[in-house]
Amino acid sequence: MEGGKQKKKGFEPSIVGFLCNWCSYAGADLAGTSRLEYPPNLRVIRVMCSSRVNPLFVLKAYQRGADGILIGGCHPQDCHYMEGNYYTRRRFMLMRRLLDYMGVDSRRLRVEWVSASEGERFAEVVREYTDELKKMGPLDLKNQMMQDER
Repeated sequence: MEGGKQKKKGFEPSIVGFLCNWCSYAGADLAGTSRLEYPPNLRVIRVMCSSRVNPLFVLKAYQRGADGILIGGCHPQDCHYMEGNYYTRRRFMLMRRLLDYMGVDSRRLRVEWVSASEGERFAEVVREYTDELKKMGPLDLKNQMMQDER
């Protein structure tokens, strides 16, 4: 249990996905056009490159009620901007440490490399992540931070 909170029955996690335009977003599009089924819990924000995701965007999403964040980018060495995904990997390894420090389970932030031709993989990542977040229960960051201040 995170922050001493009980898991809700029938809980459906809210996931914000920052997806790279060239690969992960195209993979999501392929999953949709192929009519692959995956949970509707993901809200997609299309970015030109995964390296354009500012860690403050992640914190803001949690603050506004997201239970998990999925950052999708091109596979290493396949980035359309040469090394953007390397910056992403480094930045969000540090971000996980910050989340741990804040008392937020770092598994609530997931970074995945999905190419444009991997629609099935994209759908599997969303299914797997949704199930993992359901097991963790809701993230109520506001109440958790208020309890930490007491």
